[in-house]
Amino acid sequence: MAGVNWITDFEWGWRSVRVKKTGARVPFSRSVIAEVAAWFRFYGEALRMTPEAGRPFTVCFTPDRARPWYLIWPVIKAAGGRIVDDPAVADILFRFEDATLSLMTLALPAGRARTLNFTAGDVSKSAVGAAFEAAFGYPLTLDPVRHHGQAVEKSEINGAHDGRIVVCPSPPRPGRVYQRLVDNRCAARPGLVEDMRTPTVGGRPACVFLKRRRVGERFANANAEVILARPEDVYTAAEIDCIAAFCSRLGLDWGGLDVLRDATEGRLYIVDANKTDMGPPTALPLADKLHATRILAKAFRAFAVRPSQGG
Repeated sequence: MAGVNWITDFEWGWRSVRVKKTGARVPFSRSVIAEVAAWFRFYGEALRMTPEAGRPFTVCFTPDRARPWYLIWPVIKAAGGRIVDDPAVADILFRFEDATLSLMTLALPAGRARTLNFTAGDVSKSAVGAAFEAAFGYPLTLDPVRHHGQAVEKSEINGAHDGRIVVCPSPPRPGRVYQRLVDNRCAARPGLVEDMRTPTVGGRPACVFLKRRRVGERFANANAEVILARPEDVYTAAEIDCIAAFCSRLGLDWGGLDVLRDATEGRLYIVDANKTDMGPPTALPLADKLHATRILAKAFRAFAVRPSQGG
């Protein structure tokens, strides 16, 4: 891994930078520069974290290599792992591709390696909606032609942040899905909505980032504040079991979920799933970023590292 030039992952312009893999374009601004600076502070501190106890283990990513800005990267380091390029010597093979739909079929390897996310190929909004309804027993996705009232229209693509509220009935647009408009207003902070960003390991919530933003920016990625919480403080045991069933249906051994709780009825809705989660959220205080990384490292080691590998 030494000598890898991460700069080549981007196409640089005078006013913006484009991520080659996903096509996402990020305009230069003061807020973006501040976020990058915050990430570098976290990255520097994460590199100095003492690894979890136990014999070191190795992880090979395929078909793409995880970059340092993905959450799994500092978690593996903190768990006592080392990233390698040769799957033949890896203790863990991790399917990693920052794409909504992974078309590449990966053969399960023979031998001692543990495999993670090998069946997590489709995290489109349609797939998320189907898995959610099967796991929780009530729907998120709706038919815009038959539904009456407000709904959320989104792209199928992960991470687009292009949601908008529409009034139904209305004809569906190509490449869009339609979801229930969840009333996720935050009782503790009037004027804000709350998104419970939930990293999962082995299908179980490991920690929760309570991401709060202004109602008018509910579909953006600009948080007014982020608070670290324990899963048992925000979810019931039955809800955690349903989350595990949802992750199982999508094949997520490692992932990040966007979970909303409806303020009116109290029900949970998983509106998005990510198999290449970034983070921790920029607005989270540095001490909590490091604490969350430690929590995830312990969970990752407990789930993914076999006793014969990790001691």
